[in-house]
Amino acid sequence: MNMKENVDPVTLEIVKNALGSIADEMALVILRTAYSPIVRDSMDFSTAVFDRNGRTVAQGLTLAVHLGAFPDAMRKIVSEHGESMRPGDMFLMNDPYSGGGMHLPDIYMILPIFEAERVAAFVGTIVHHADVGGAVPGSMALGATEIFQEGLRIPLVKIYEEGRPNAALFSVLEMNSRMPSQLIGDLRAQVASCKAGERGVRELLAKLGPQAFADYCEALHDYAERLARAEIASMPDGDYFYEDYIDGLGSDPTPIAFKVRVTVAGSDLVIDWTGTDKQVQGAINGPIATTNSVTYAAVRSAMGIPIPNCDGFSRALSIRAELGSIVHPEEPAACAARGVIAYRMFDVLLGAFAQIVPERMPALGEGGPSVVSFSGRERGRGWLVTDGILGSWGGRPGKDGVDGISNPLGNMANQPIELMEARLPIKVLRYELVNDSGGGGRYRGGLAIRRSYEVLSEEAQLGLRSDRRSHLASGLKGGLPGSPSLNILSRKSGEQLLDVMPLGLVTLMRGDRFTHIAPGGGGYGDPLARPARQVLEDILDGKVSKEFAEKIYGVVLKDGRSLDEFETDNLRRRLAKKSHKDRITEQLRIFLKTNSHLSYSHLIESVS
Repeated sequence: MNMKENVDPVTLEIVKNALGSIADEMALVILRTAYSPIVRDSMDFSTAVFDRNGRTVAQGLTLAVHLGAFPDAMRKIVSEHGESMRPGDMFLMNDPYSGGGMHLPDIYMILPIFEAERVAAFVGTIVHHADVGGAVPGSMALGATEIFQEGLRIPLVKIYEEGRPNAALFSVLEMNSRMPSQLIGDLRAQVASCKAGERGVRELLAKLGPQAFADYCEALHDYAERLARAEIASMPDGDYFYEDYIDGLGSDPTPIAFKVRVTVAGSDLVIDWTGTDKQVQGAINGPIATTNSVTYAAVRSAMGIPIPNCDGFSRALSIRAELGSIVHPEEPAACAARGVIAYRMFDVLLGAFAQIVPERMPALGEGGPSVVSFSGRERGRGWLVTDGILGSWGGRPGKDGVDGISNPLGNMANQPIELMEARLPIKVLRYELVNDSGGGGRYRGGLAIRRSYEVLSEEAQLGLRSDRRSHLASGLKGGLPGSPSLNILSRKSGEQLLDVMPLGLVTLMRGDRFTHIAPGGGGYGDPLARPARQVLEDILDGKVSKEFAEKIYGVVLKDGRSLDEFETDNLRRRLAKKSHKDRITEQLRIFLKTNSHLSYSHLIESVS
């Protein structure tokens, strides 16, 4: 734990920042050269730099959900190929069960960097590819019951060997994708990113020398561990429990429970998922790399200081998950749509840490991006878009929740409407914040996002992955929960409410319209404590309706634009006598009345 004498603290800071800059440059290369919208526009990818032992020493400013995804894959590369690697080799992998992957669309590419015939470092990328085969376009079939239905499984193989491309592997990958040009283009972007990372690391090696570089990497791990342990030691010892649910799969969903126990003991932290439900016959199981990644990201979010993105950070943590559970499934469990449980696990951990460091933790947000995919054939060619819809944060100590932003676990973006419409037979009718959707609170929950689409092709297939219709984003400190998600299909024959997570694709025809309303964020603190003038500002900004302001916040207007302070005081005293449950029901009723043409009275009864 003590810093070596030959490691200078100032130089250590410079090396830390240099490694982070290399990882960020790698991310920019992918962003500028990728072909598919899910990578180029949604930014579903990650980059990292590793020491000679394969331990992470820096990660690019990309997806936090990938934070712990590299270690298992790197351990496998080092253990299986440590003696046989040669300069110019480059490795490829996506399989969760044989290689440490997360799900099949996420393809890892790792490049070892040699100095004097010895491995001195590695650089790596993870990219979510548009399609790697399987039962449905986009390779995320919710109805899949085993991984063999989800696409092409790639064990740990060399895609380049001593600088020579593996042409056969490129051909196999291309042949098994519905979007071959996007897949090959994104693989080339990964190659370019790794090459950029190699150049940056070589420059650093030239300045420091291989041994000093190794020493500084080791010092970074120790530094990250010291900071992590100090933060944990500042937390009150004890056991803290939290649980939450996802709504479940199909037309008759069974809620799926996620339970976590966080134990703080001195400078050690134990995250125990025992009691979480068993793996399911569907594609939402989360391989252990997902569980590790989510746990690391949540723990870092609960800490009050920035800590280097080094494996040393994890030395203070122990993660436990039962084999055969949905957070540690056994092969060949399907896992392509595992993102939905990743974000629920993150929420569960935020709920636990809200008991430990309440001054840092927000109410729960939208629960991760909803995923809406459209696919079909036009002029003899396949087309596909996977649109991740992001999101809202819950209210926070001292601040409202944020509207229209990525979940903290991701670092992604909503796809630009103009690019979608220019390249696809889809028209986006509405893209907006949804009023009356943020949970009421002293600090209001972030507003939900609405996207409405119209199909312009003769026929298209719709795939959905959403959640938080029956199990809403919880409020904190008396705050009300956020609003539910809705999937509304509009045809000439009328409107219908689609399942939260349909097990199959929905066939759409020209002129059909689909609207997704994402969940809203939970509120923080008693809504009746929100300053009336802030509520008035929300009314004027179109964020809450007059009815919502009156019946949830107890704010009365006398001429439509100014406060009636006397009636507001009287109404707030009356509303304070209502139960928390009644206030939740009233908020939900107003949201549904404001934002749909259908009667969803059964939803009010089903909300937990």
